Amino acid sequence: MKKFYFFILALCVVGLFQGCDNGASQKKLRLVFVGGSPDNYWSVVRLGCDFATRQLGDVDLDFRYPEKGTTAAQQALLSAFVTNGVDGVAISPIDPESQADFLNKMAANTLLVCADSDAPKSKRLCYIGTDNVVAGTQAAELLKAALPQGGKIILFVGYANAENTKDRALGIQQGLAGSNIQIVDTLLDGAASDIAQKNAEDALAKHPDLAGMACLNGYQGPAVLTAVRQAGKAGQVKIVCFEDYNETLDGIAAGDIYGTIVQNPLKIGYQTILRMDKYLRGDKTQFDGGKILIPSQAITKANVEDYLAVQKNELLHIPAEQP
Repeated sequence: MKKFYFFILALCVVGLFQGCDNGASQKKLRLVFVGGSPDNYWSVVRLGCDFATRQLGDVDLDFRYPEKGTTAAQQALLSAFVTNGVDGVAISPIDPESQADFLNKMAANTLLVCADSDAPKSKRLCYIGTDNVVAGTQAAELLKAALPQGGKIILFVGYANAENTKDRALGIQQGLAGSNIQIVDTLLDGAASDIAQKNAEDALAKHPDLAGMACLNGYQGPAVLTAVRQAGKAGQVKIVCFEDYNETLDGIAAGDIYGTIVQNPLKIGYQTILRMDKYLRGDKTQFDGGKILIPSQAITKANVEDYLAVQKNELLHIPAEQP
């Protein structure tokens, strides 16, 4: 994901914040952020967290993600930190239903927020991230534009029980209601790109009349694109996906991917750490309402170049919006 931009961003962060010591007069807070997988998406979230950490100067942040996408691996990471005592935890739960007791115990002893994916039935204080039902309906609009005559499509999913995945699928289903587009299967890959590619290869063989593929997680776009190209069906089988991987944006420019829904992971990371710090310092209005929603947007061949230009500019500046 824009490795060149990341390099520029890292230089800017060092240059802008070198010598910054906003929190020298007060105790540093210990915050933990645990993502949901090793996916490159989390590298951008982490950059946003680092922006806020350096700007504040009064936070020690430990950012982790499980190498294996299981609830046990995710909880093992958190347990080690909580045992040693932390002021606040941000997590993207893999399976919020089965993790509810674990999350509630944590919320009883420390500030707990969900970022990127929610656990609405837990005692977390707030969710910070995309409105994934809305993002799903945006994906549905792309599918309808790509397939005006309708046809069969397949959904590609990482974690079946993750709240963001369920919400995106719901948004797609709602958005496609009344259309001639039919969802014929939903394929799980456990956040593994090689399995996503194999799923796509099998789907193309099983459904020779397949019209489209909807990828609900970022890593799936490049994986599915590879499978479609190898099958000689690039441009014929319409692909709609999530996130702005280089391969995804290149595929859009080439006309092999119809479009993608992009979140703002930089802002999600930034807002999460900034708001947790302010809340713990006494500003209890930071999480009023229980949700901080950050808009997503649709990218197609018509606006991909403009999007890249905007992203390059944003990656060179601290996010301007503050709560």
